Amino acid sequence: QVQLVESGGGSVQAGGSLRLSCAASRYSLSSNCMAWFRQAPGKEREGVSTIYTGGGSTYYAYSVKGRFTISQDNAKNTVYLQMNSLKPEDSGMYYCAADLNTGPPCTLVSGRFGYWGQGTQVTVSS
Repeated sequence: QVQLVESGGGSVQAGGSLRLSCAASRYSLSSNCMAWFRQAPGKEREGVSTIYTGGGSTYYAYSVKGRFTISQDNAKNTVYLQMNSLKPEDSGMYYCAADLNTGPPCTLVSGRFGYWGQGTQVTVSS
């Protein structure tokens, strides 16, 4: 059973950058859909970005397109989310998720993802 551990969250000012990491263990993420979701207090969880680790195809939510970049390092079994030009509305708990059952195209439908990390907090101040 795969375990996902996120890291890299923190507090930054608007316009700053953070890089989140999602390290997987007990499973090789070489051909899977991986995604980042986020949830702010009082709001529903929303999909941020997804990547197919077997080919590198990516998809971004409109709200982060052009500012966030999802990437992978299969040798390290890790997926990253580089977040630039951060805005206060980007604040929330960020979760890494893995879909081990269905292949591409990867989508940001949370029900597809059966494995989730514990989350890492991102706080962006104005």
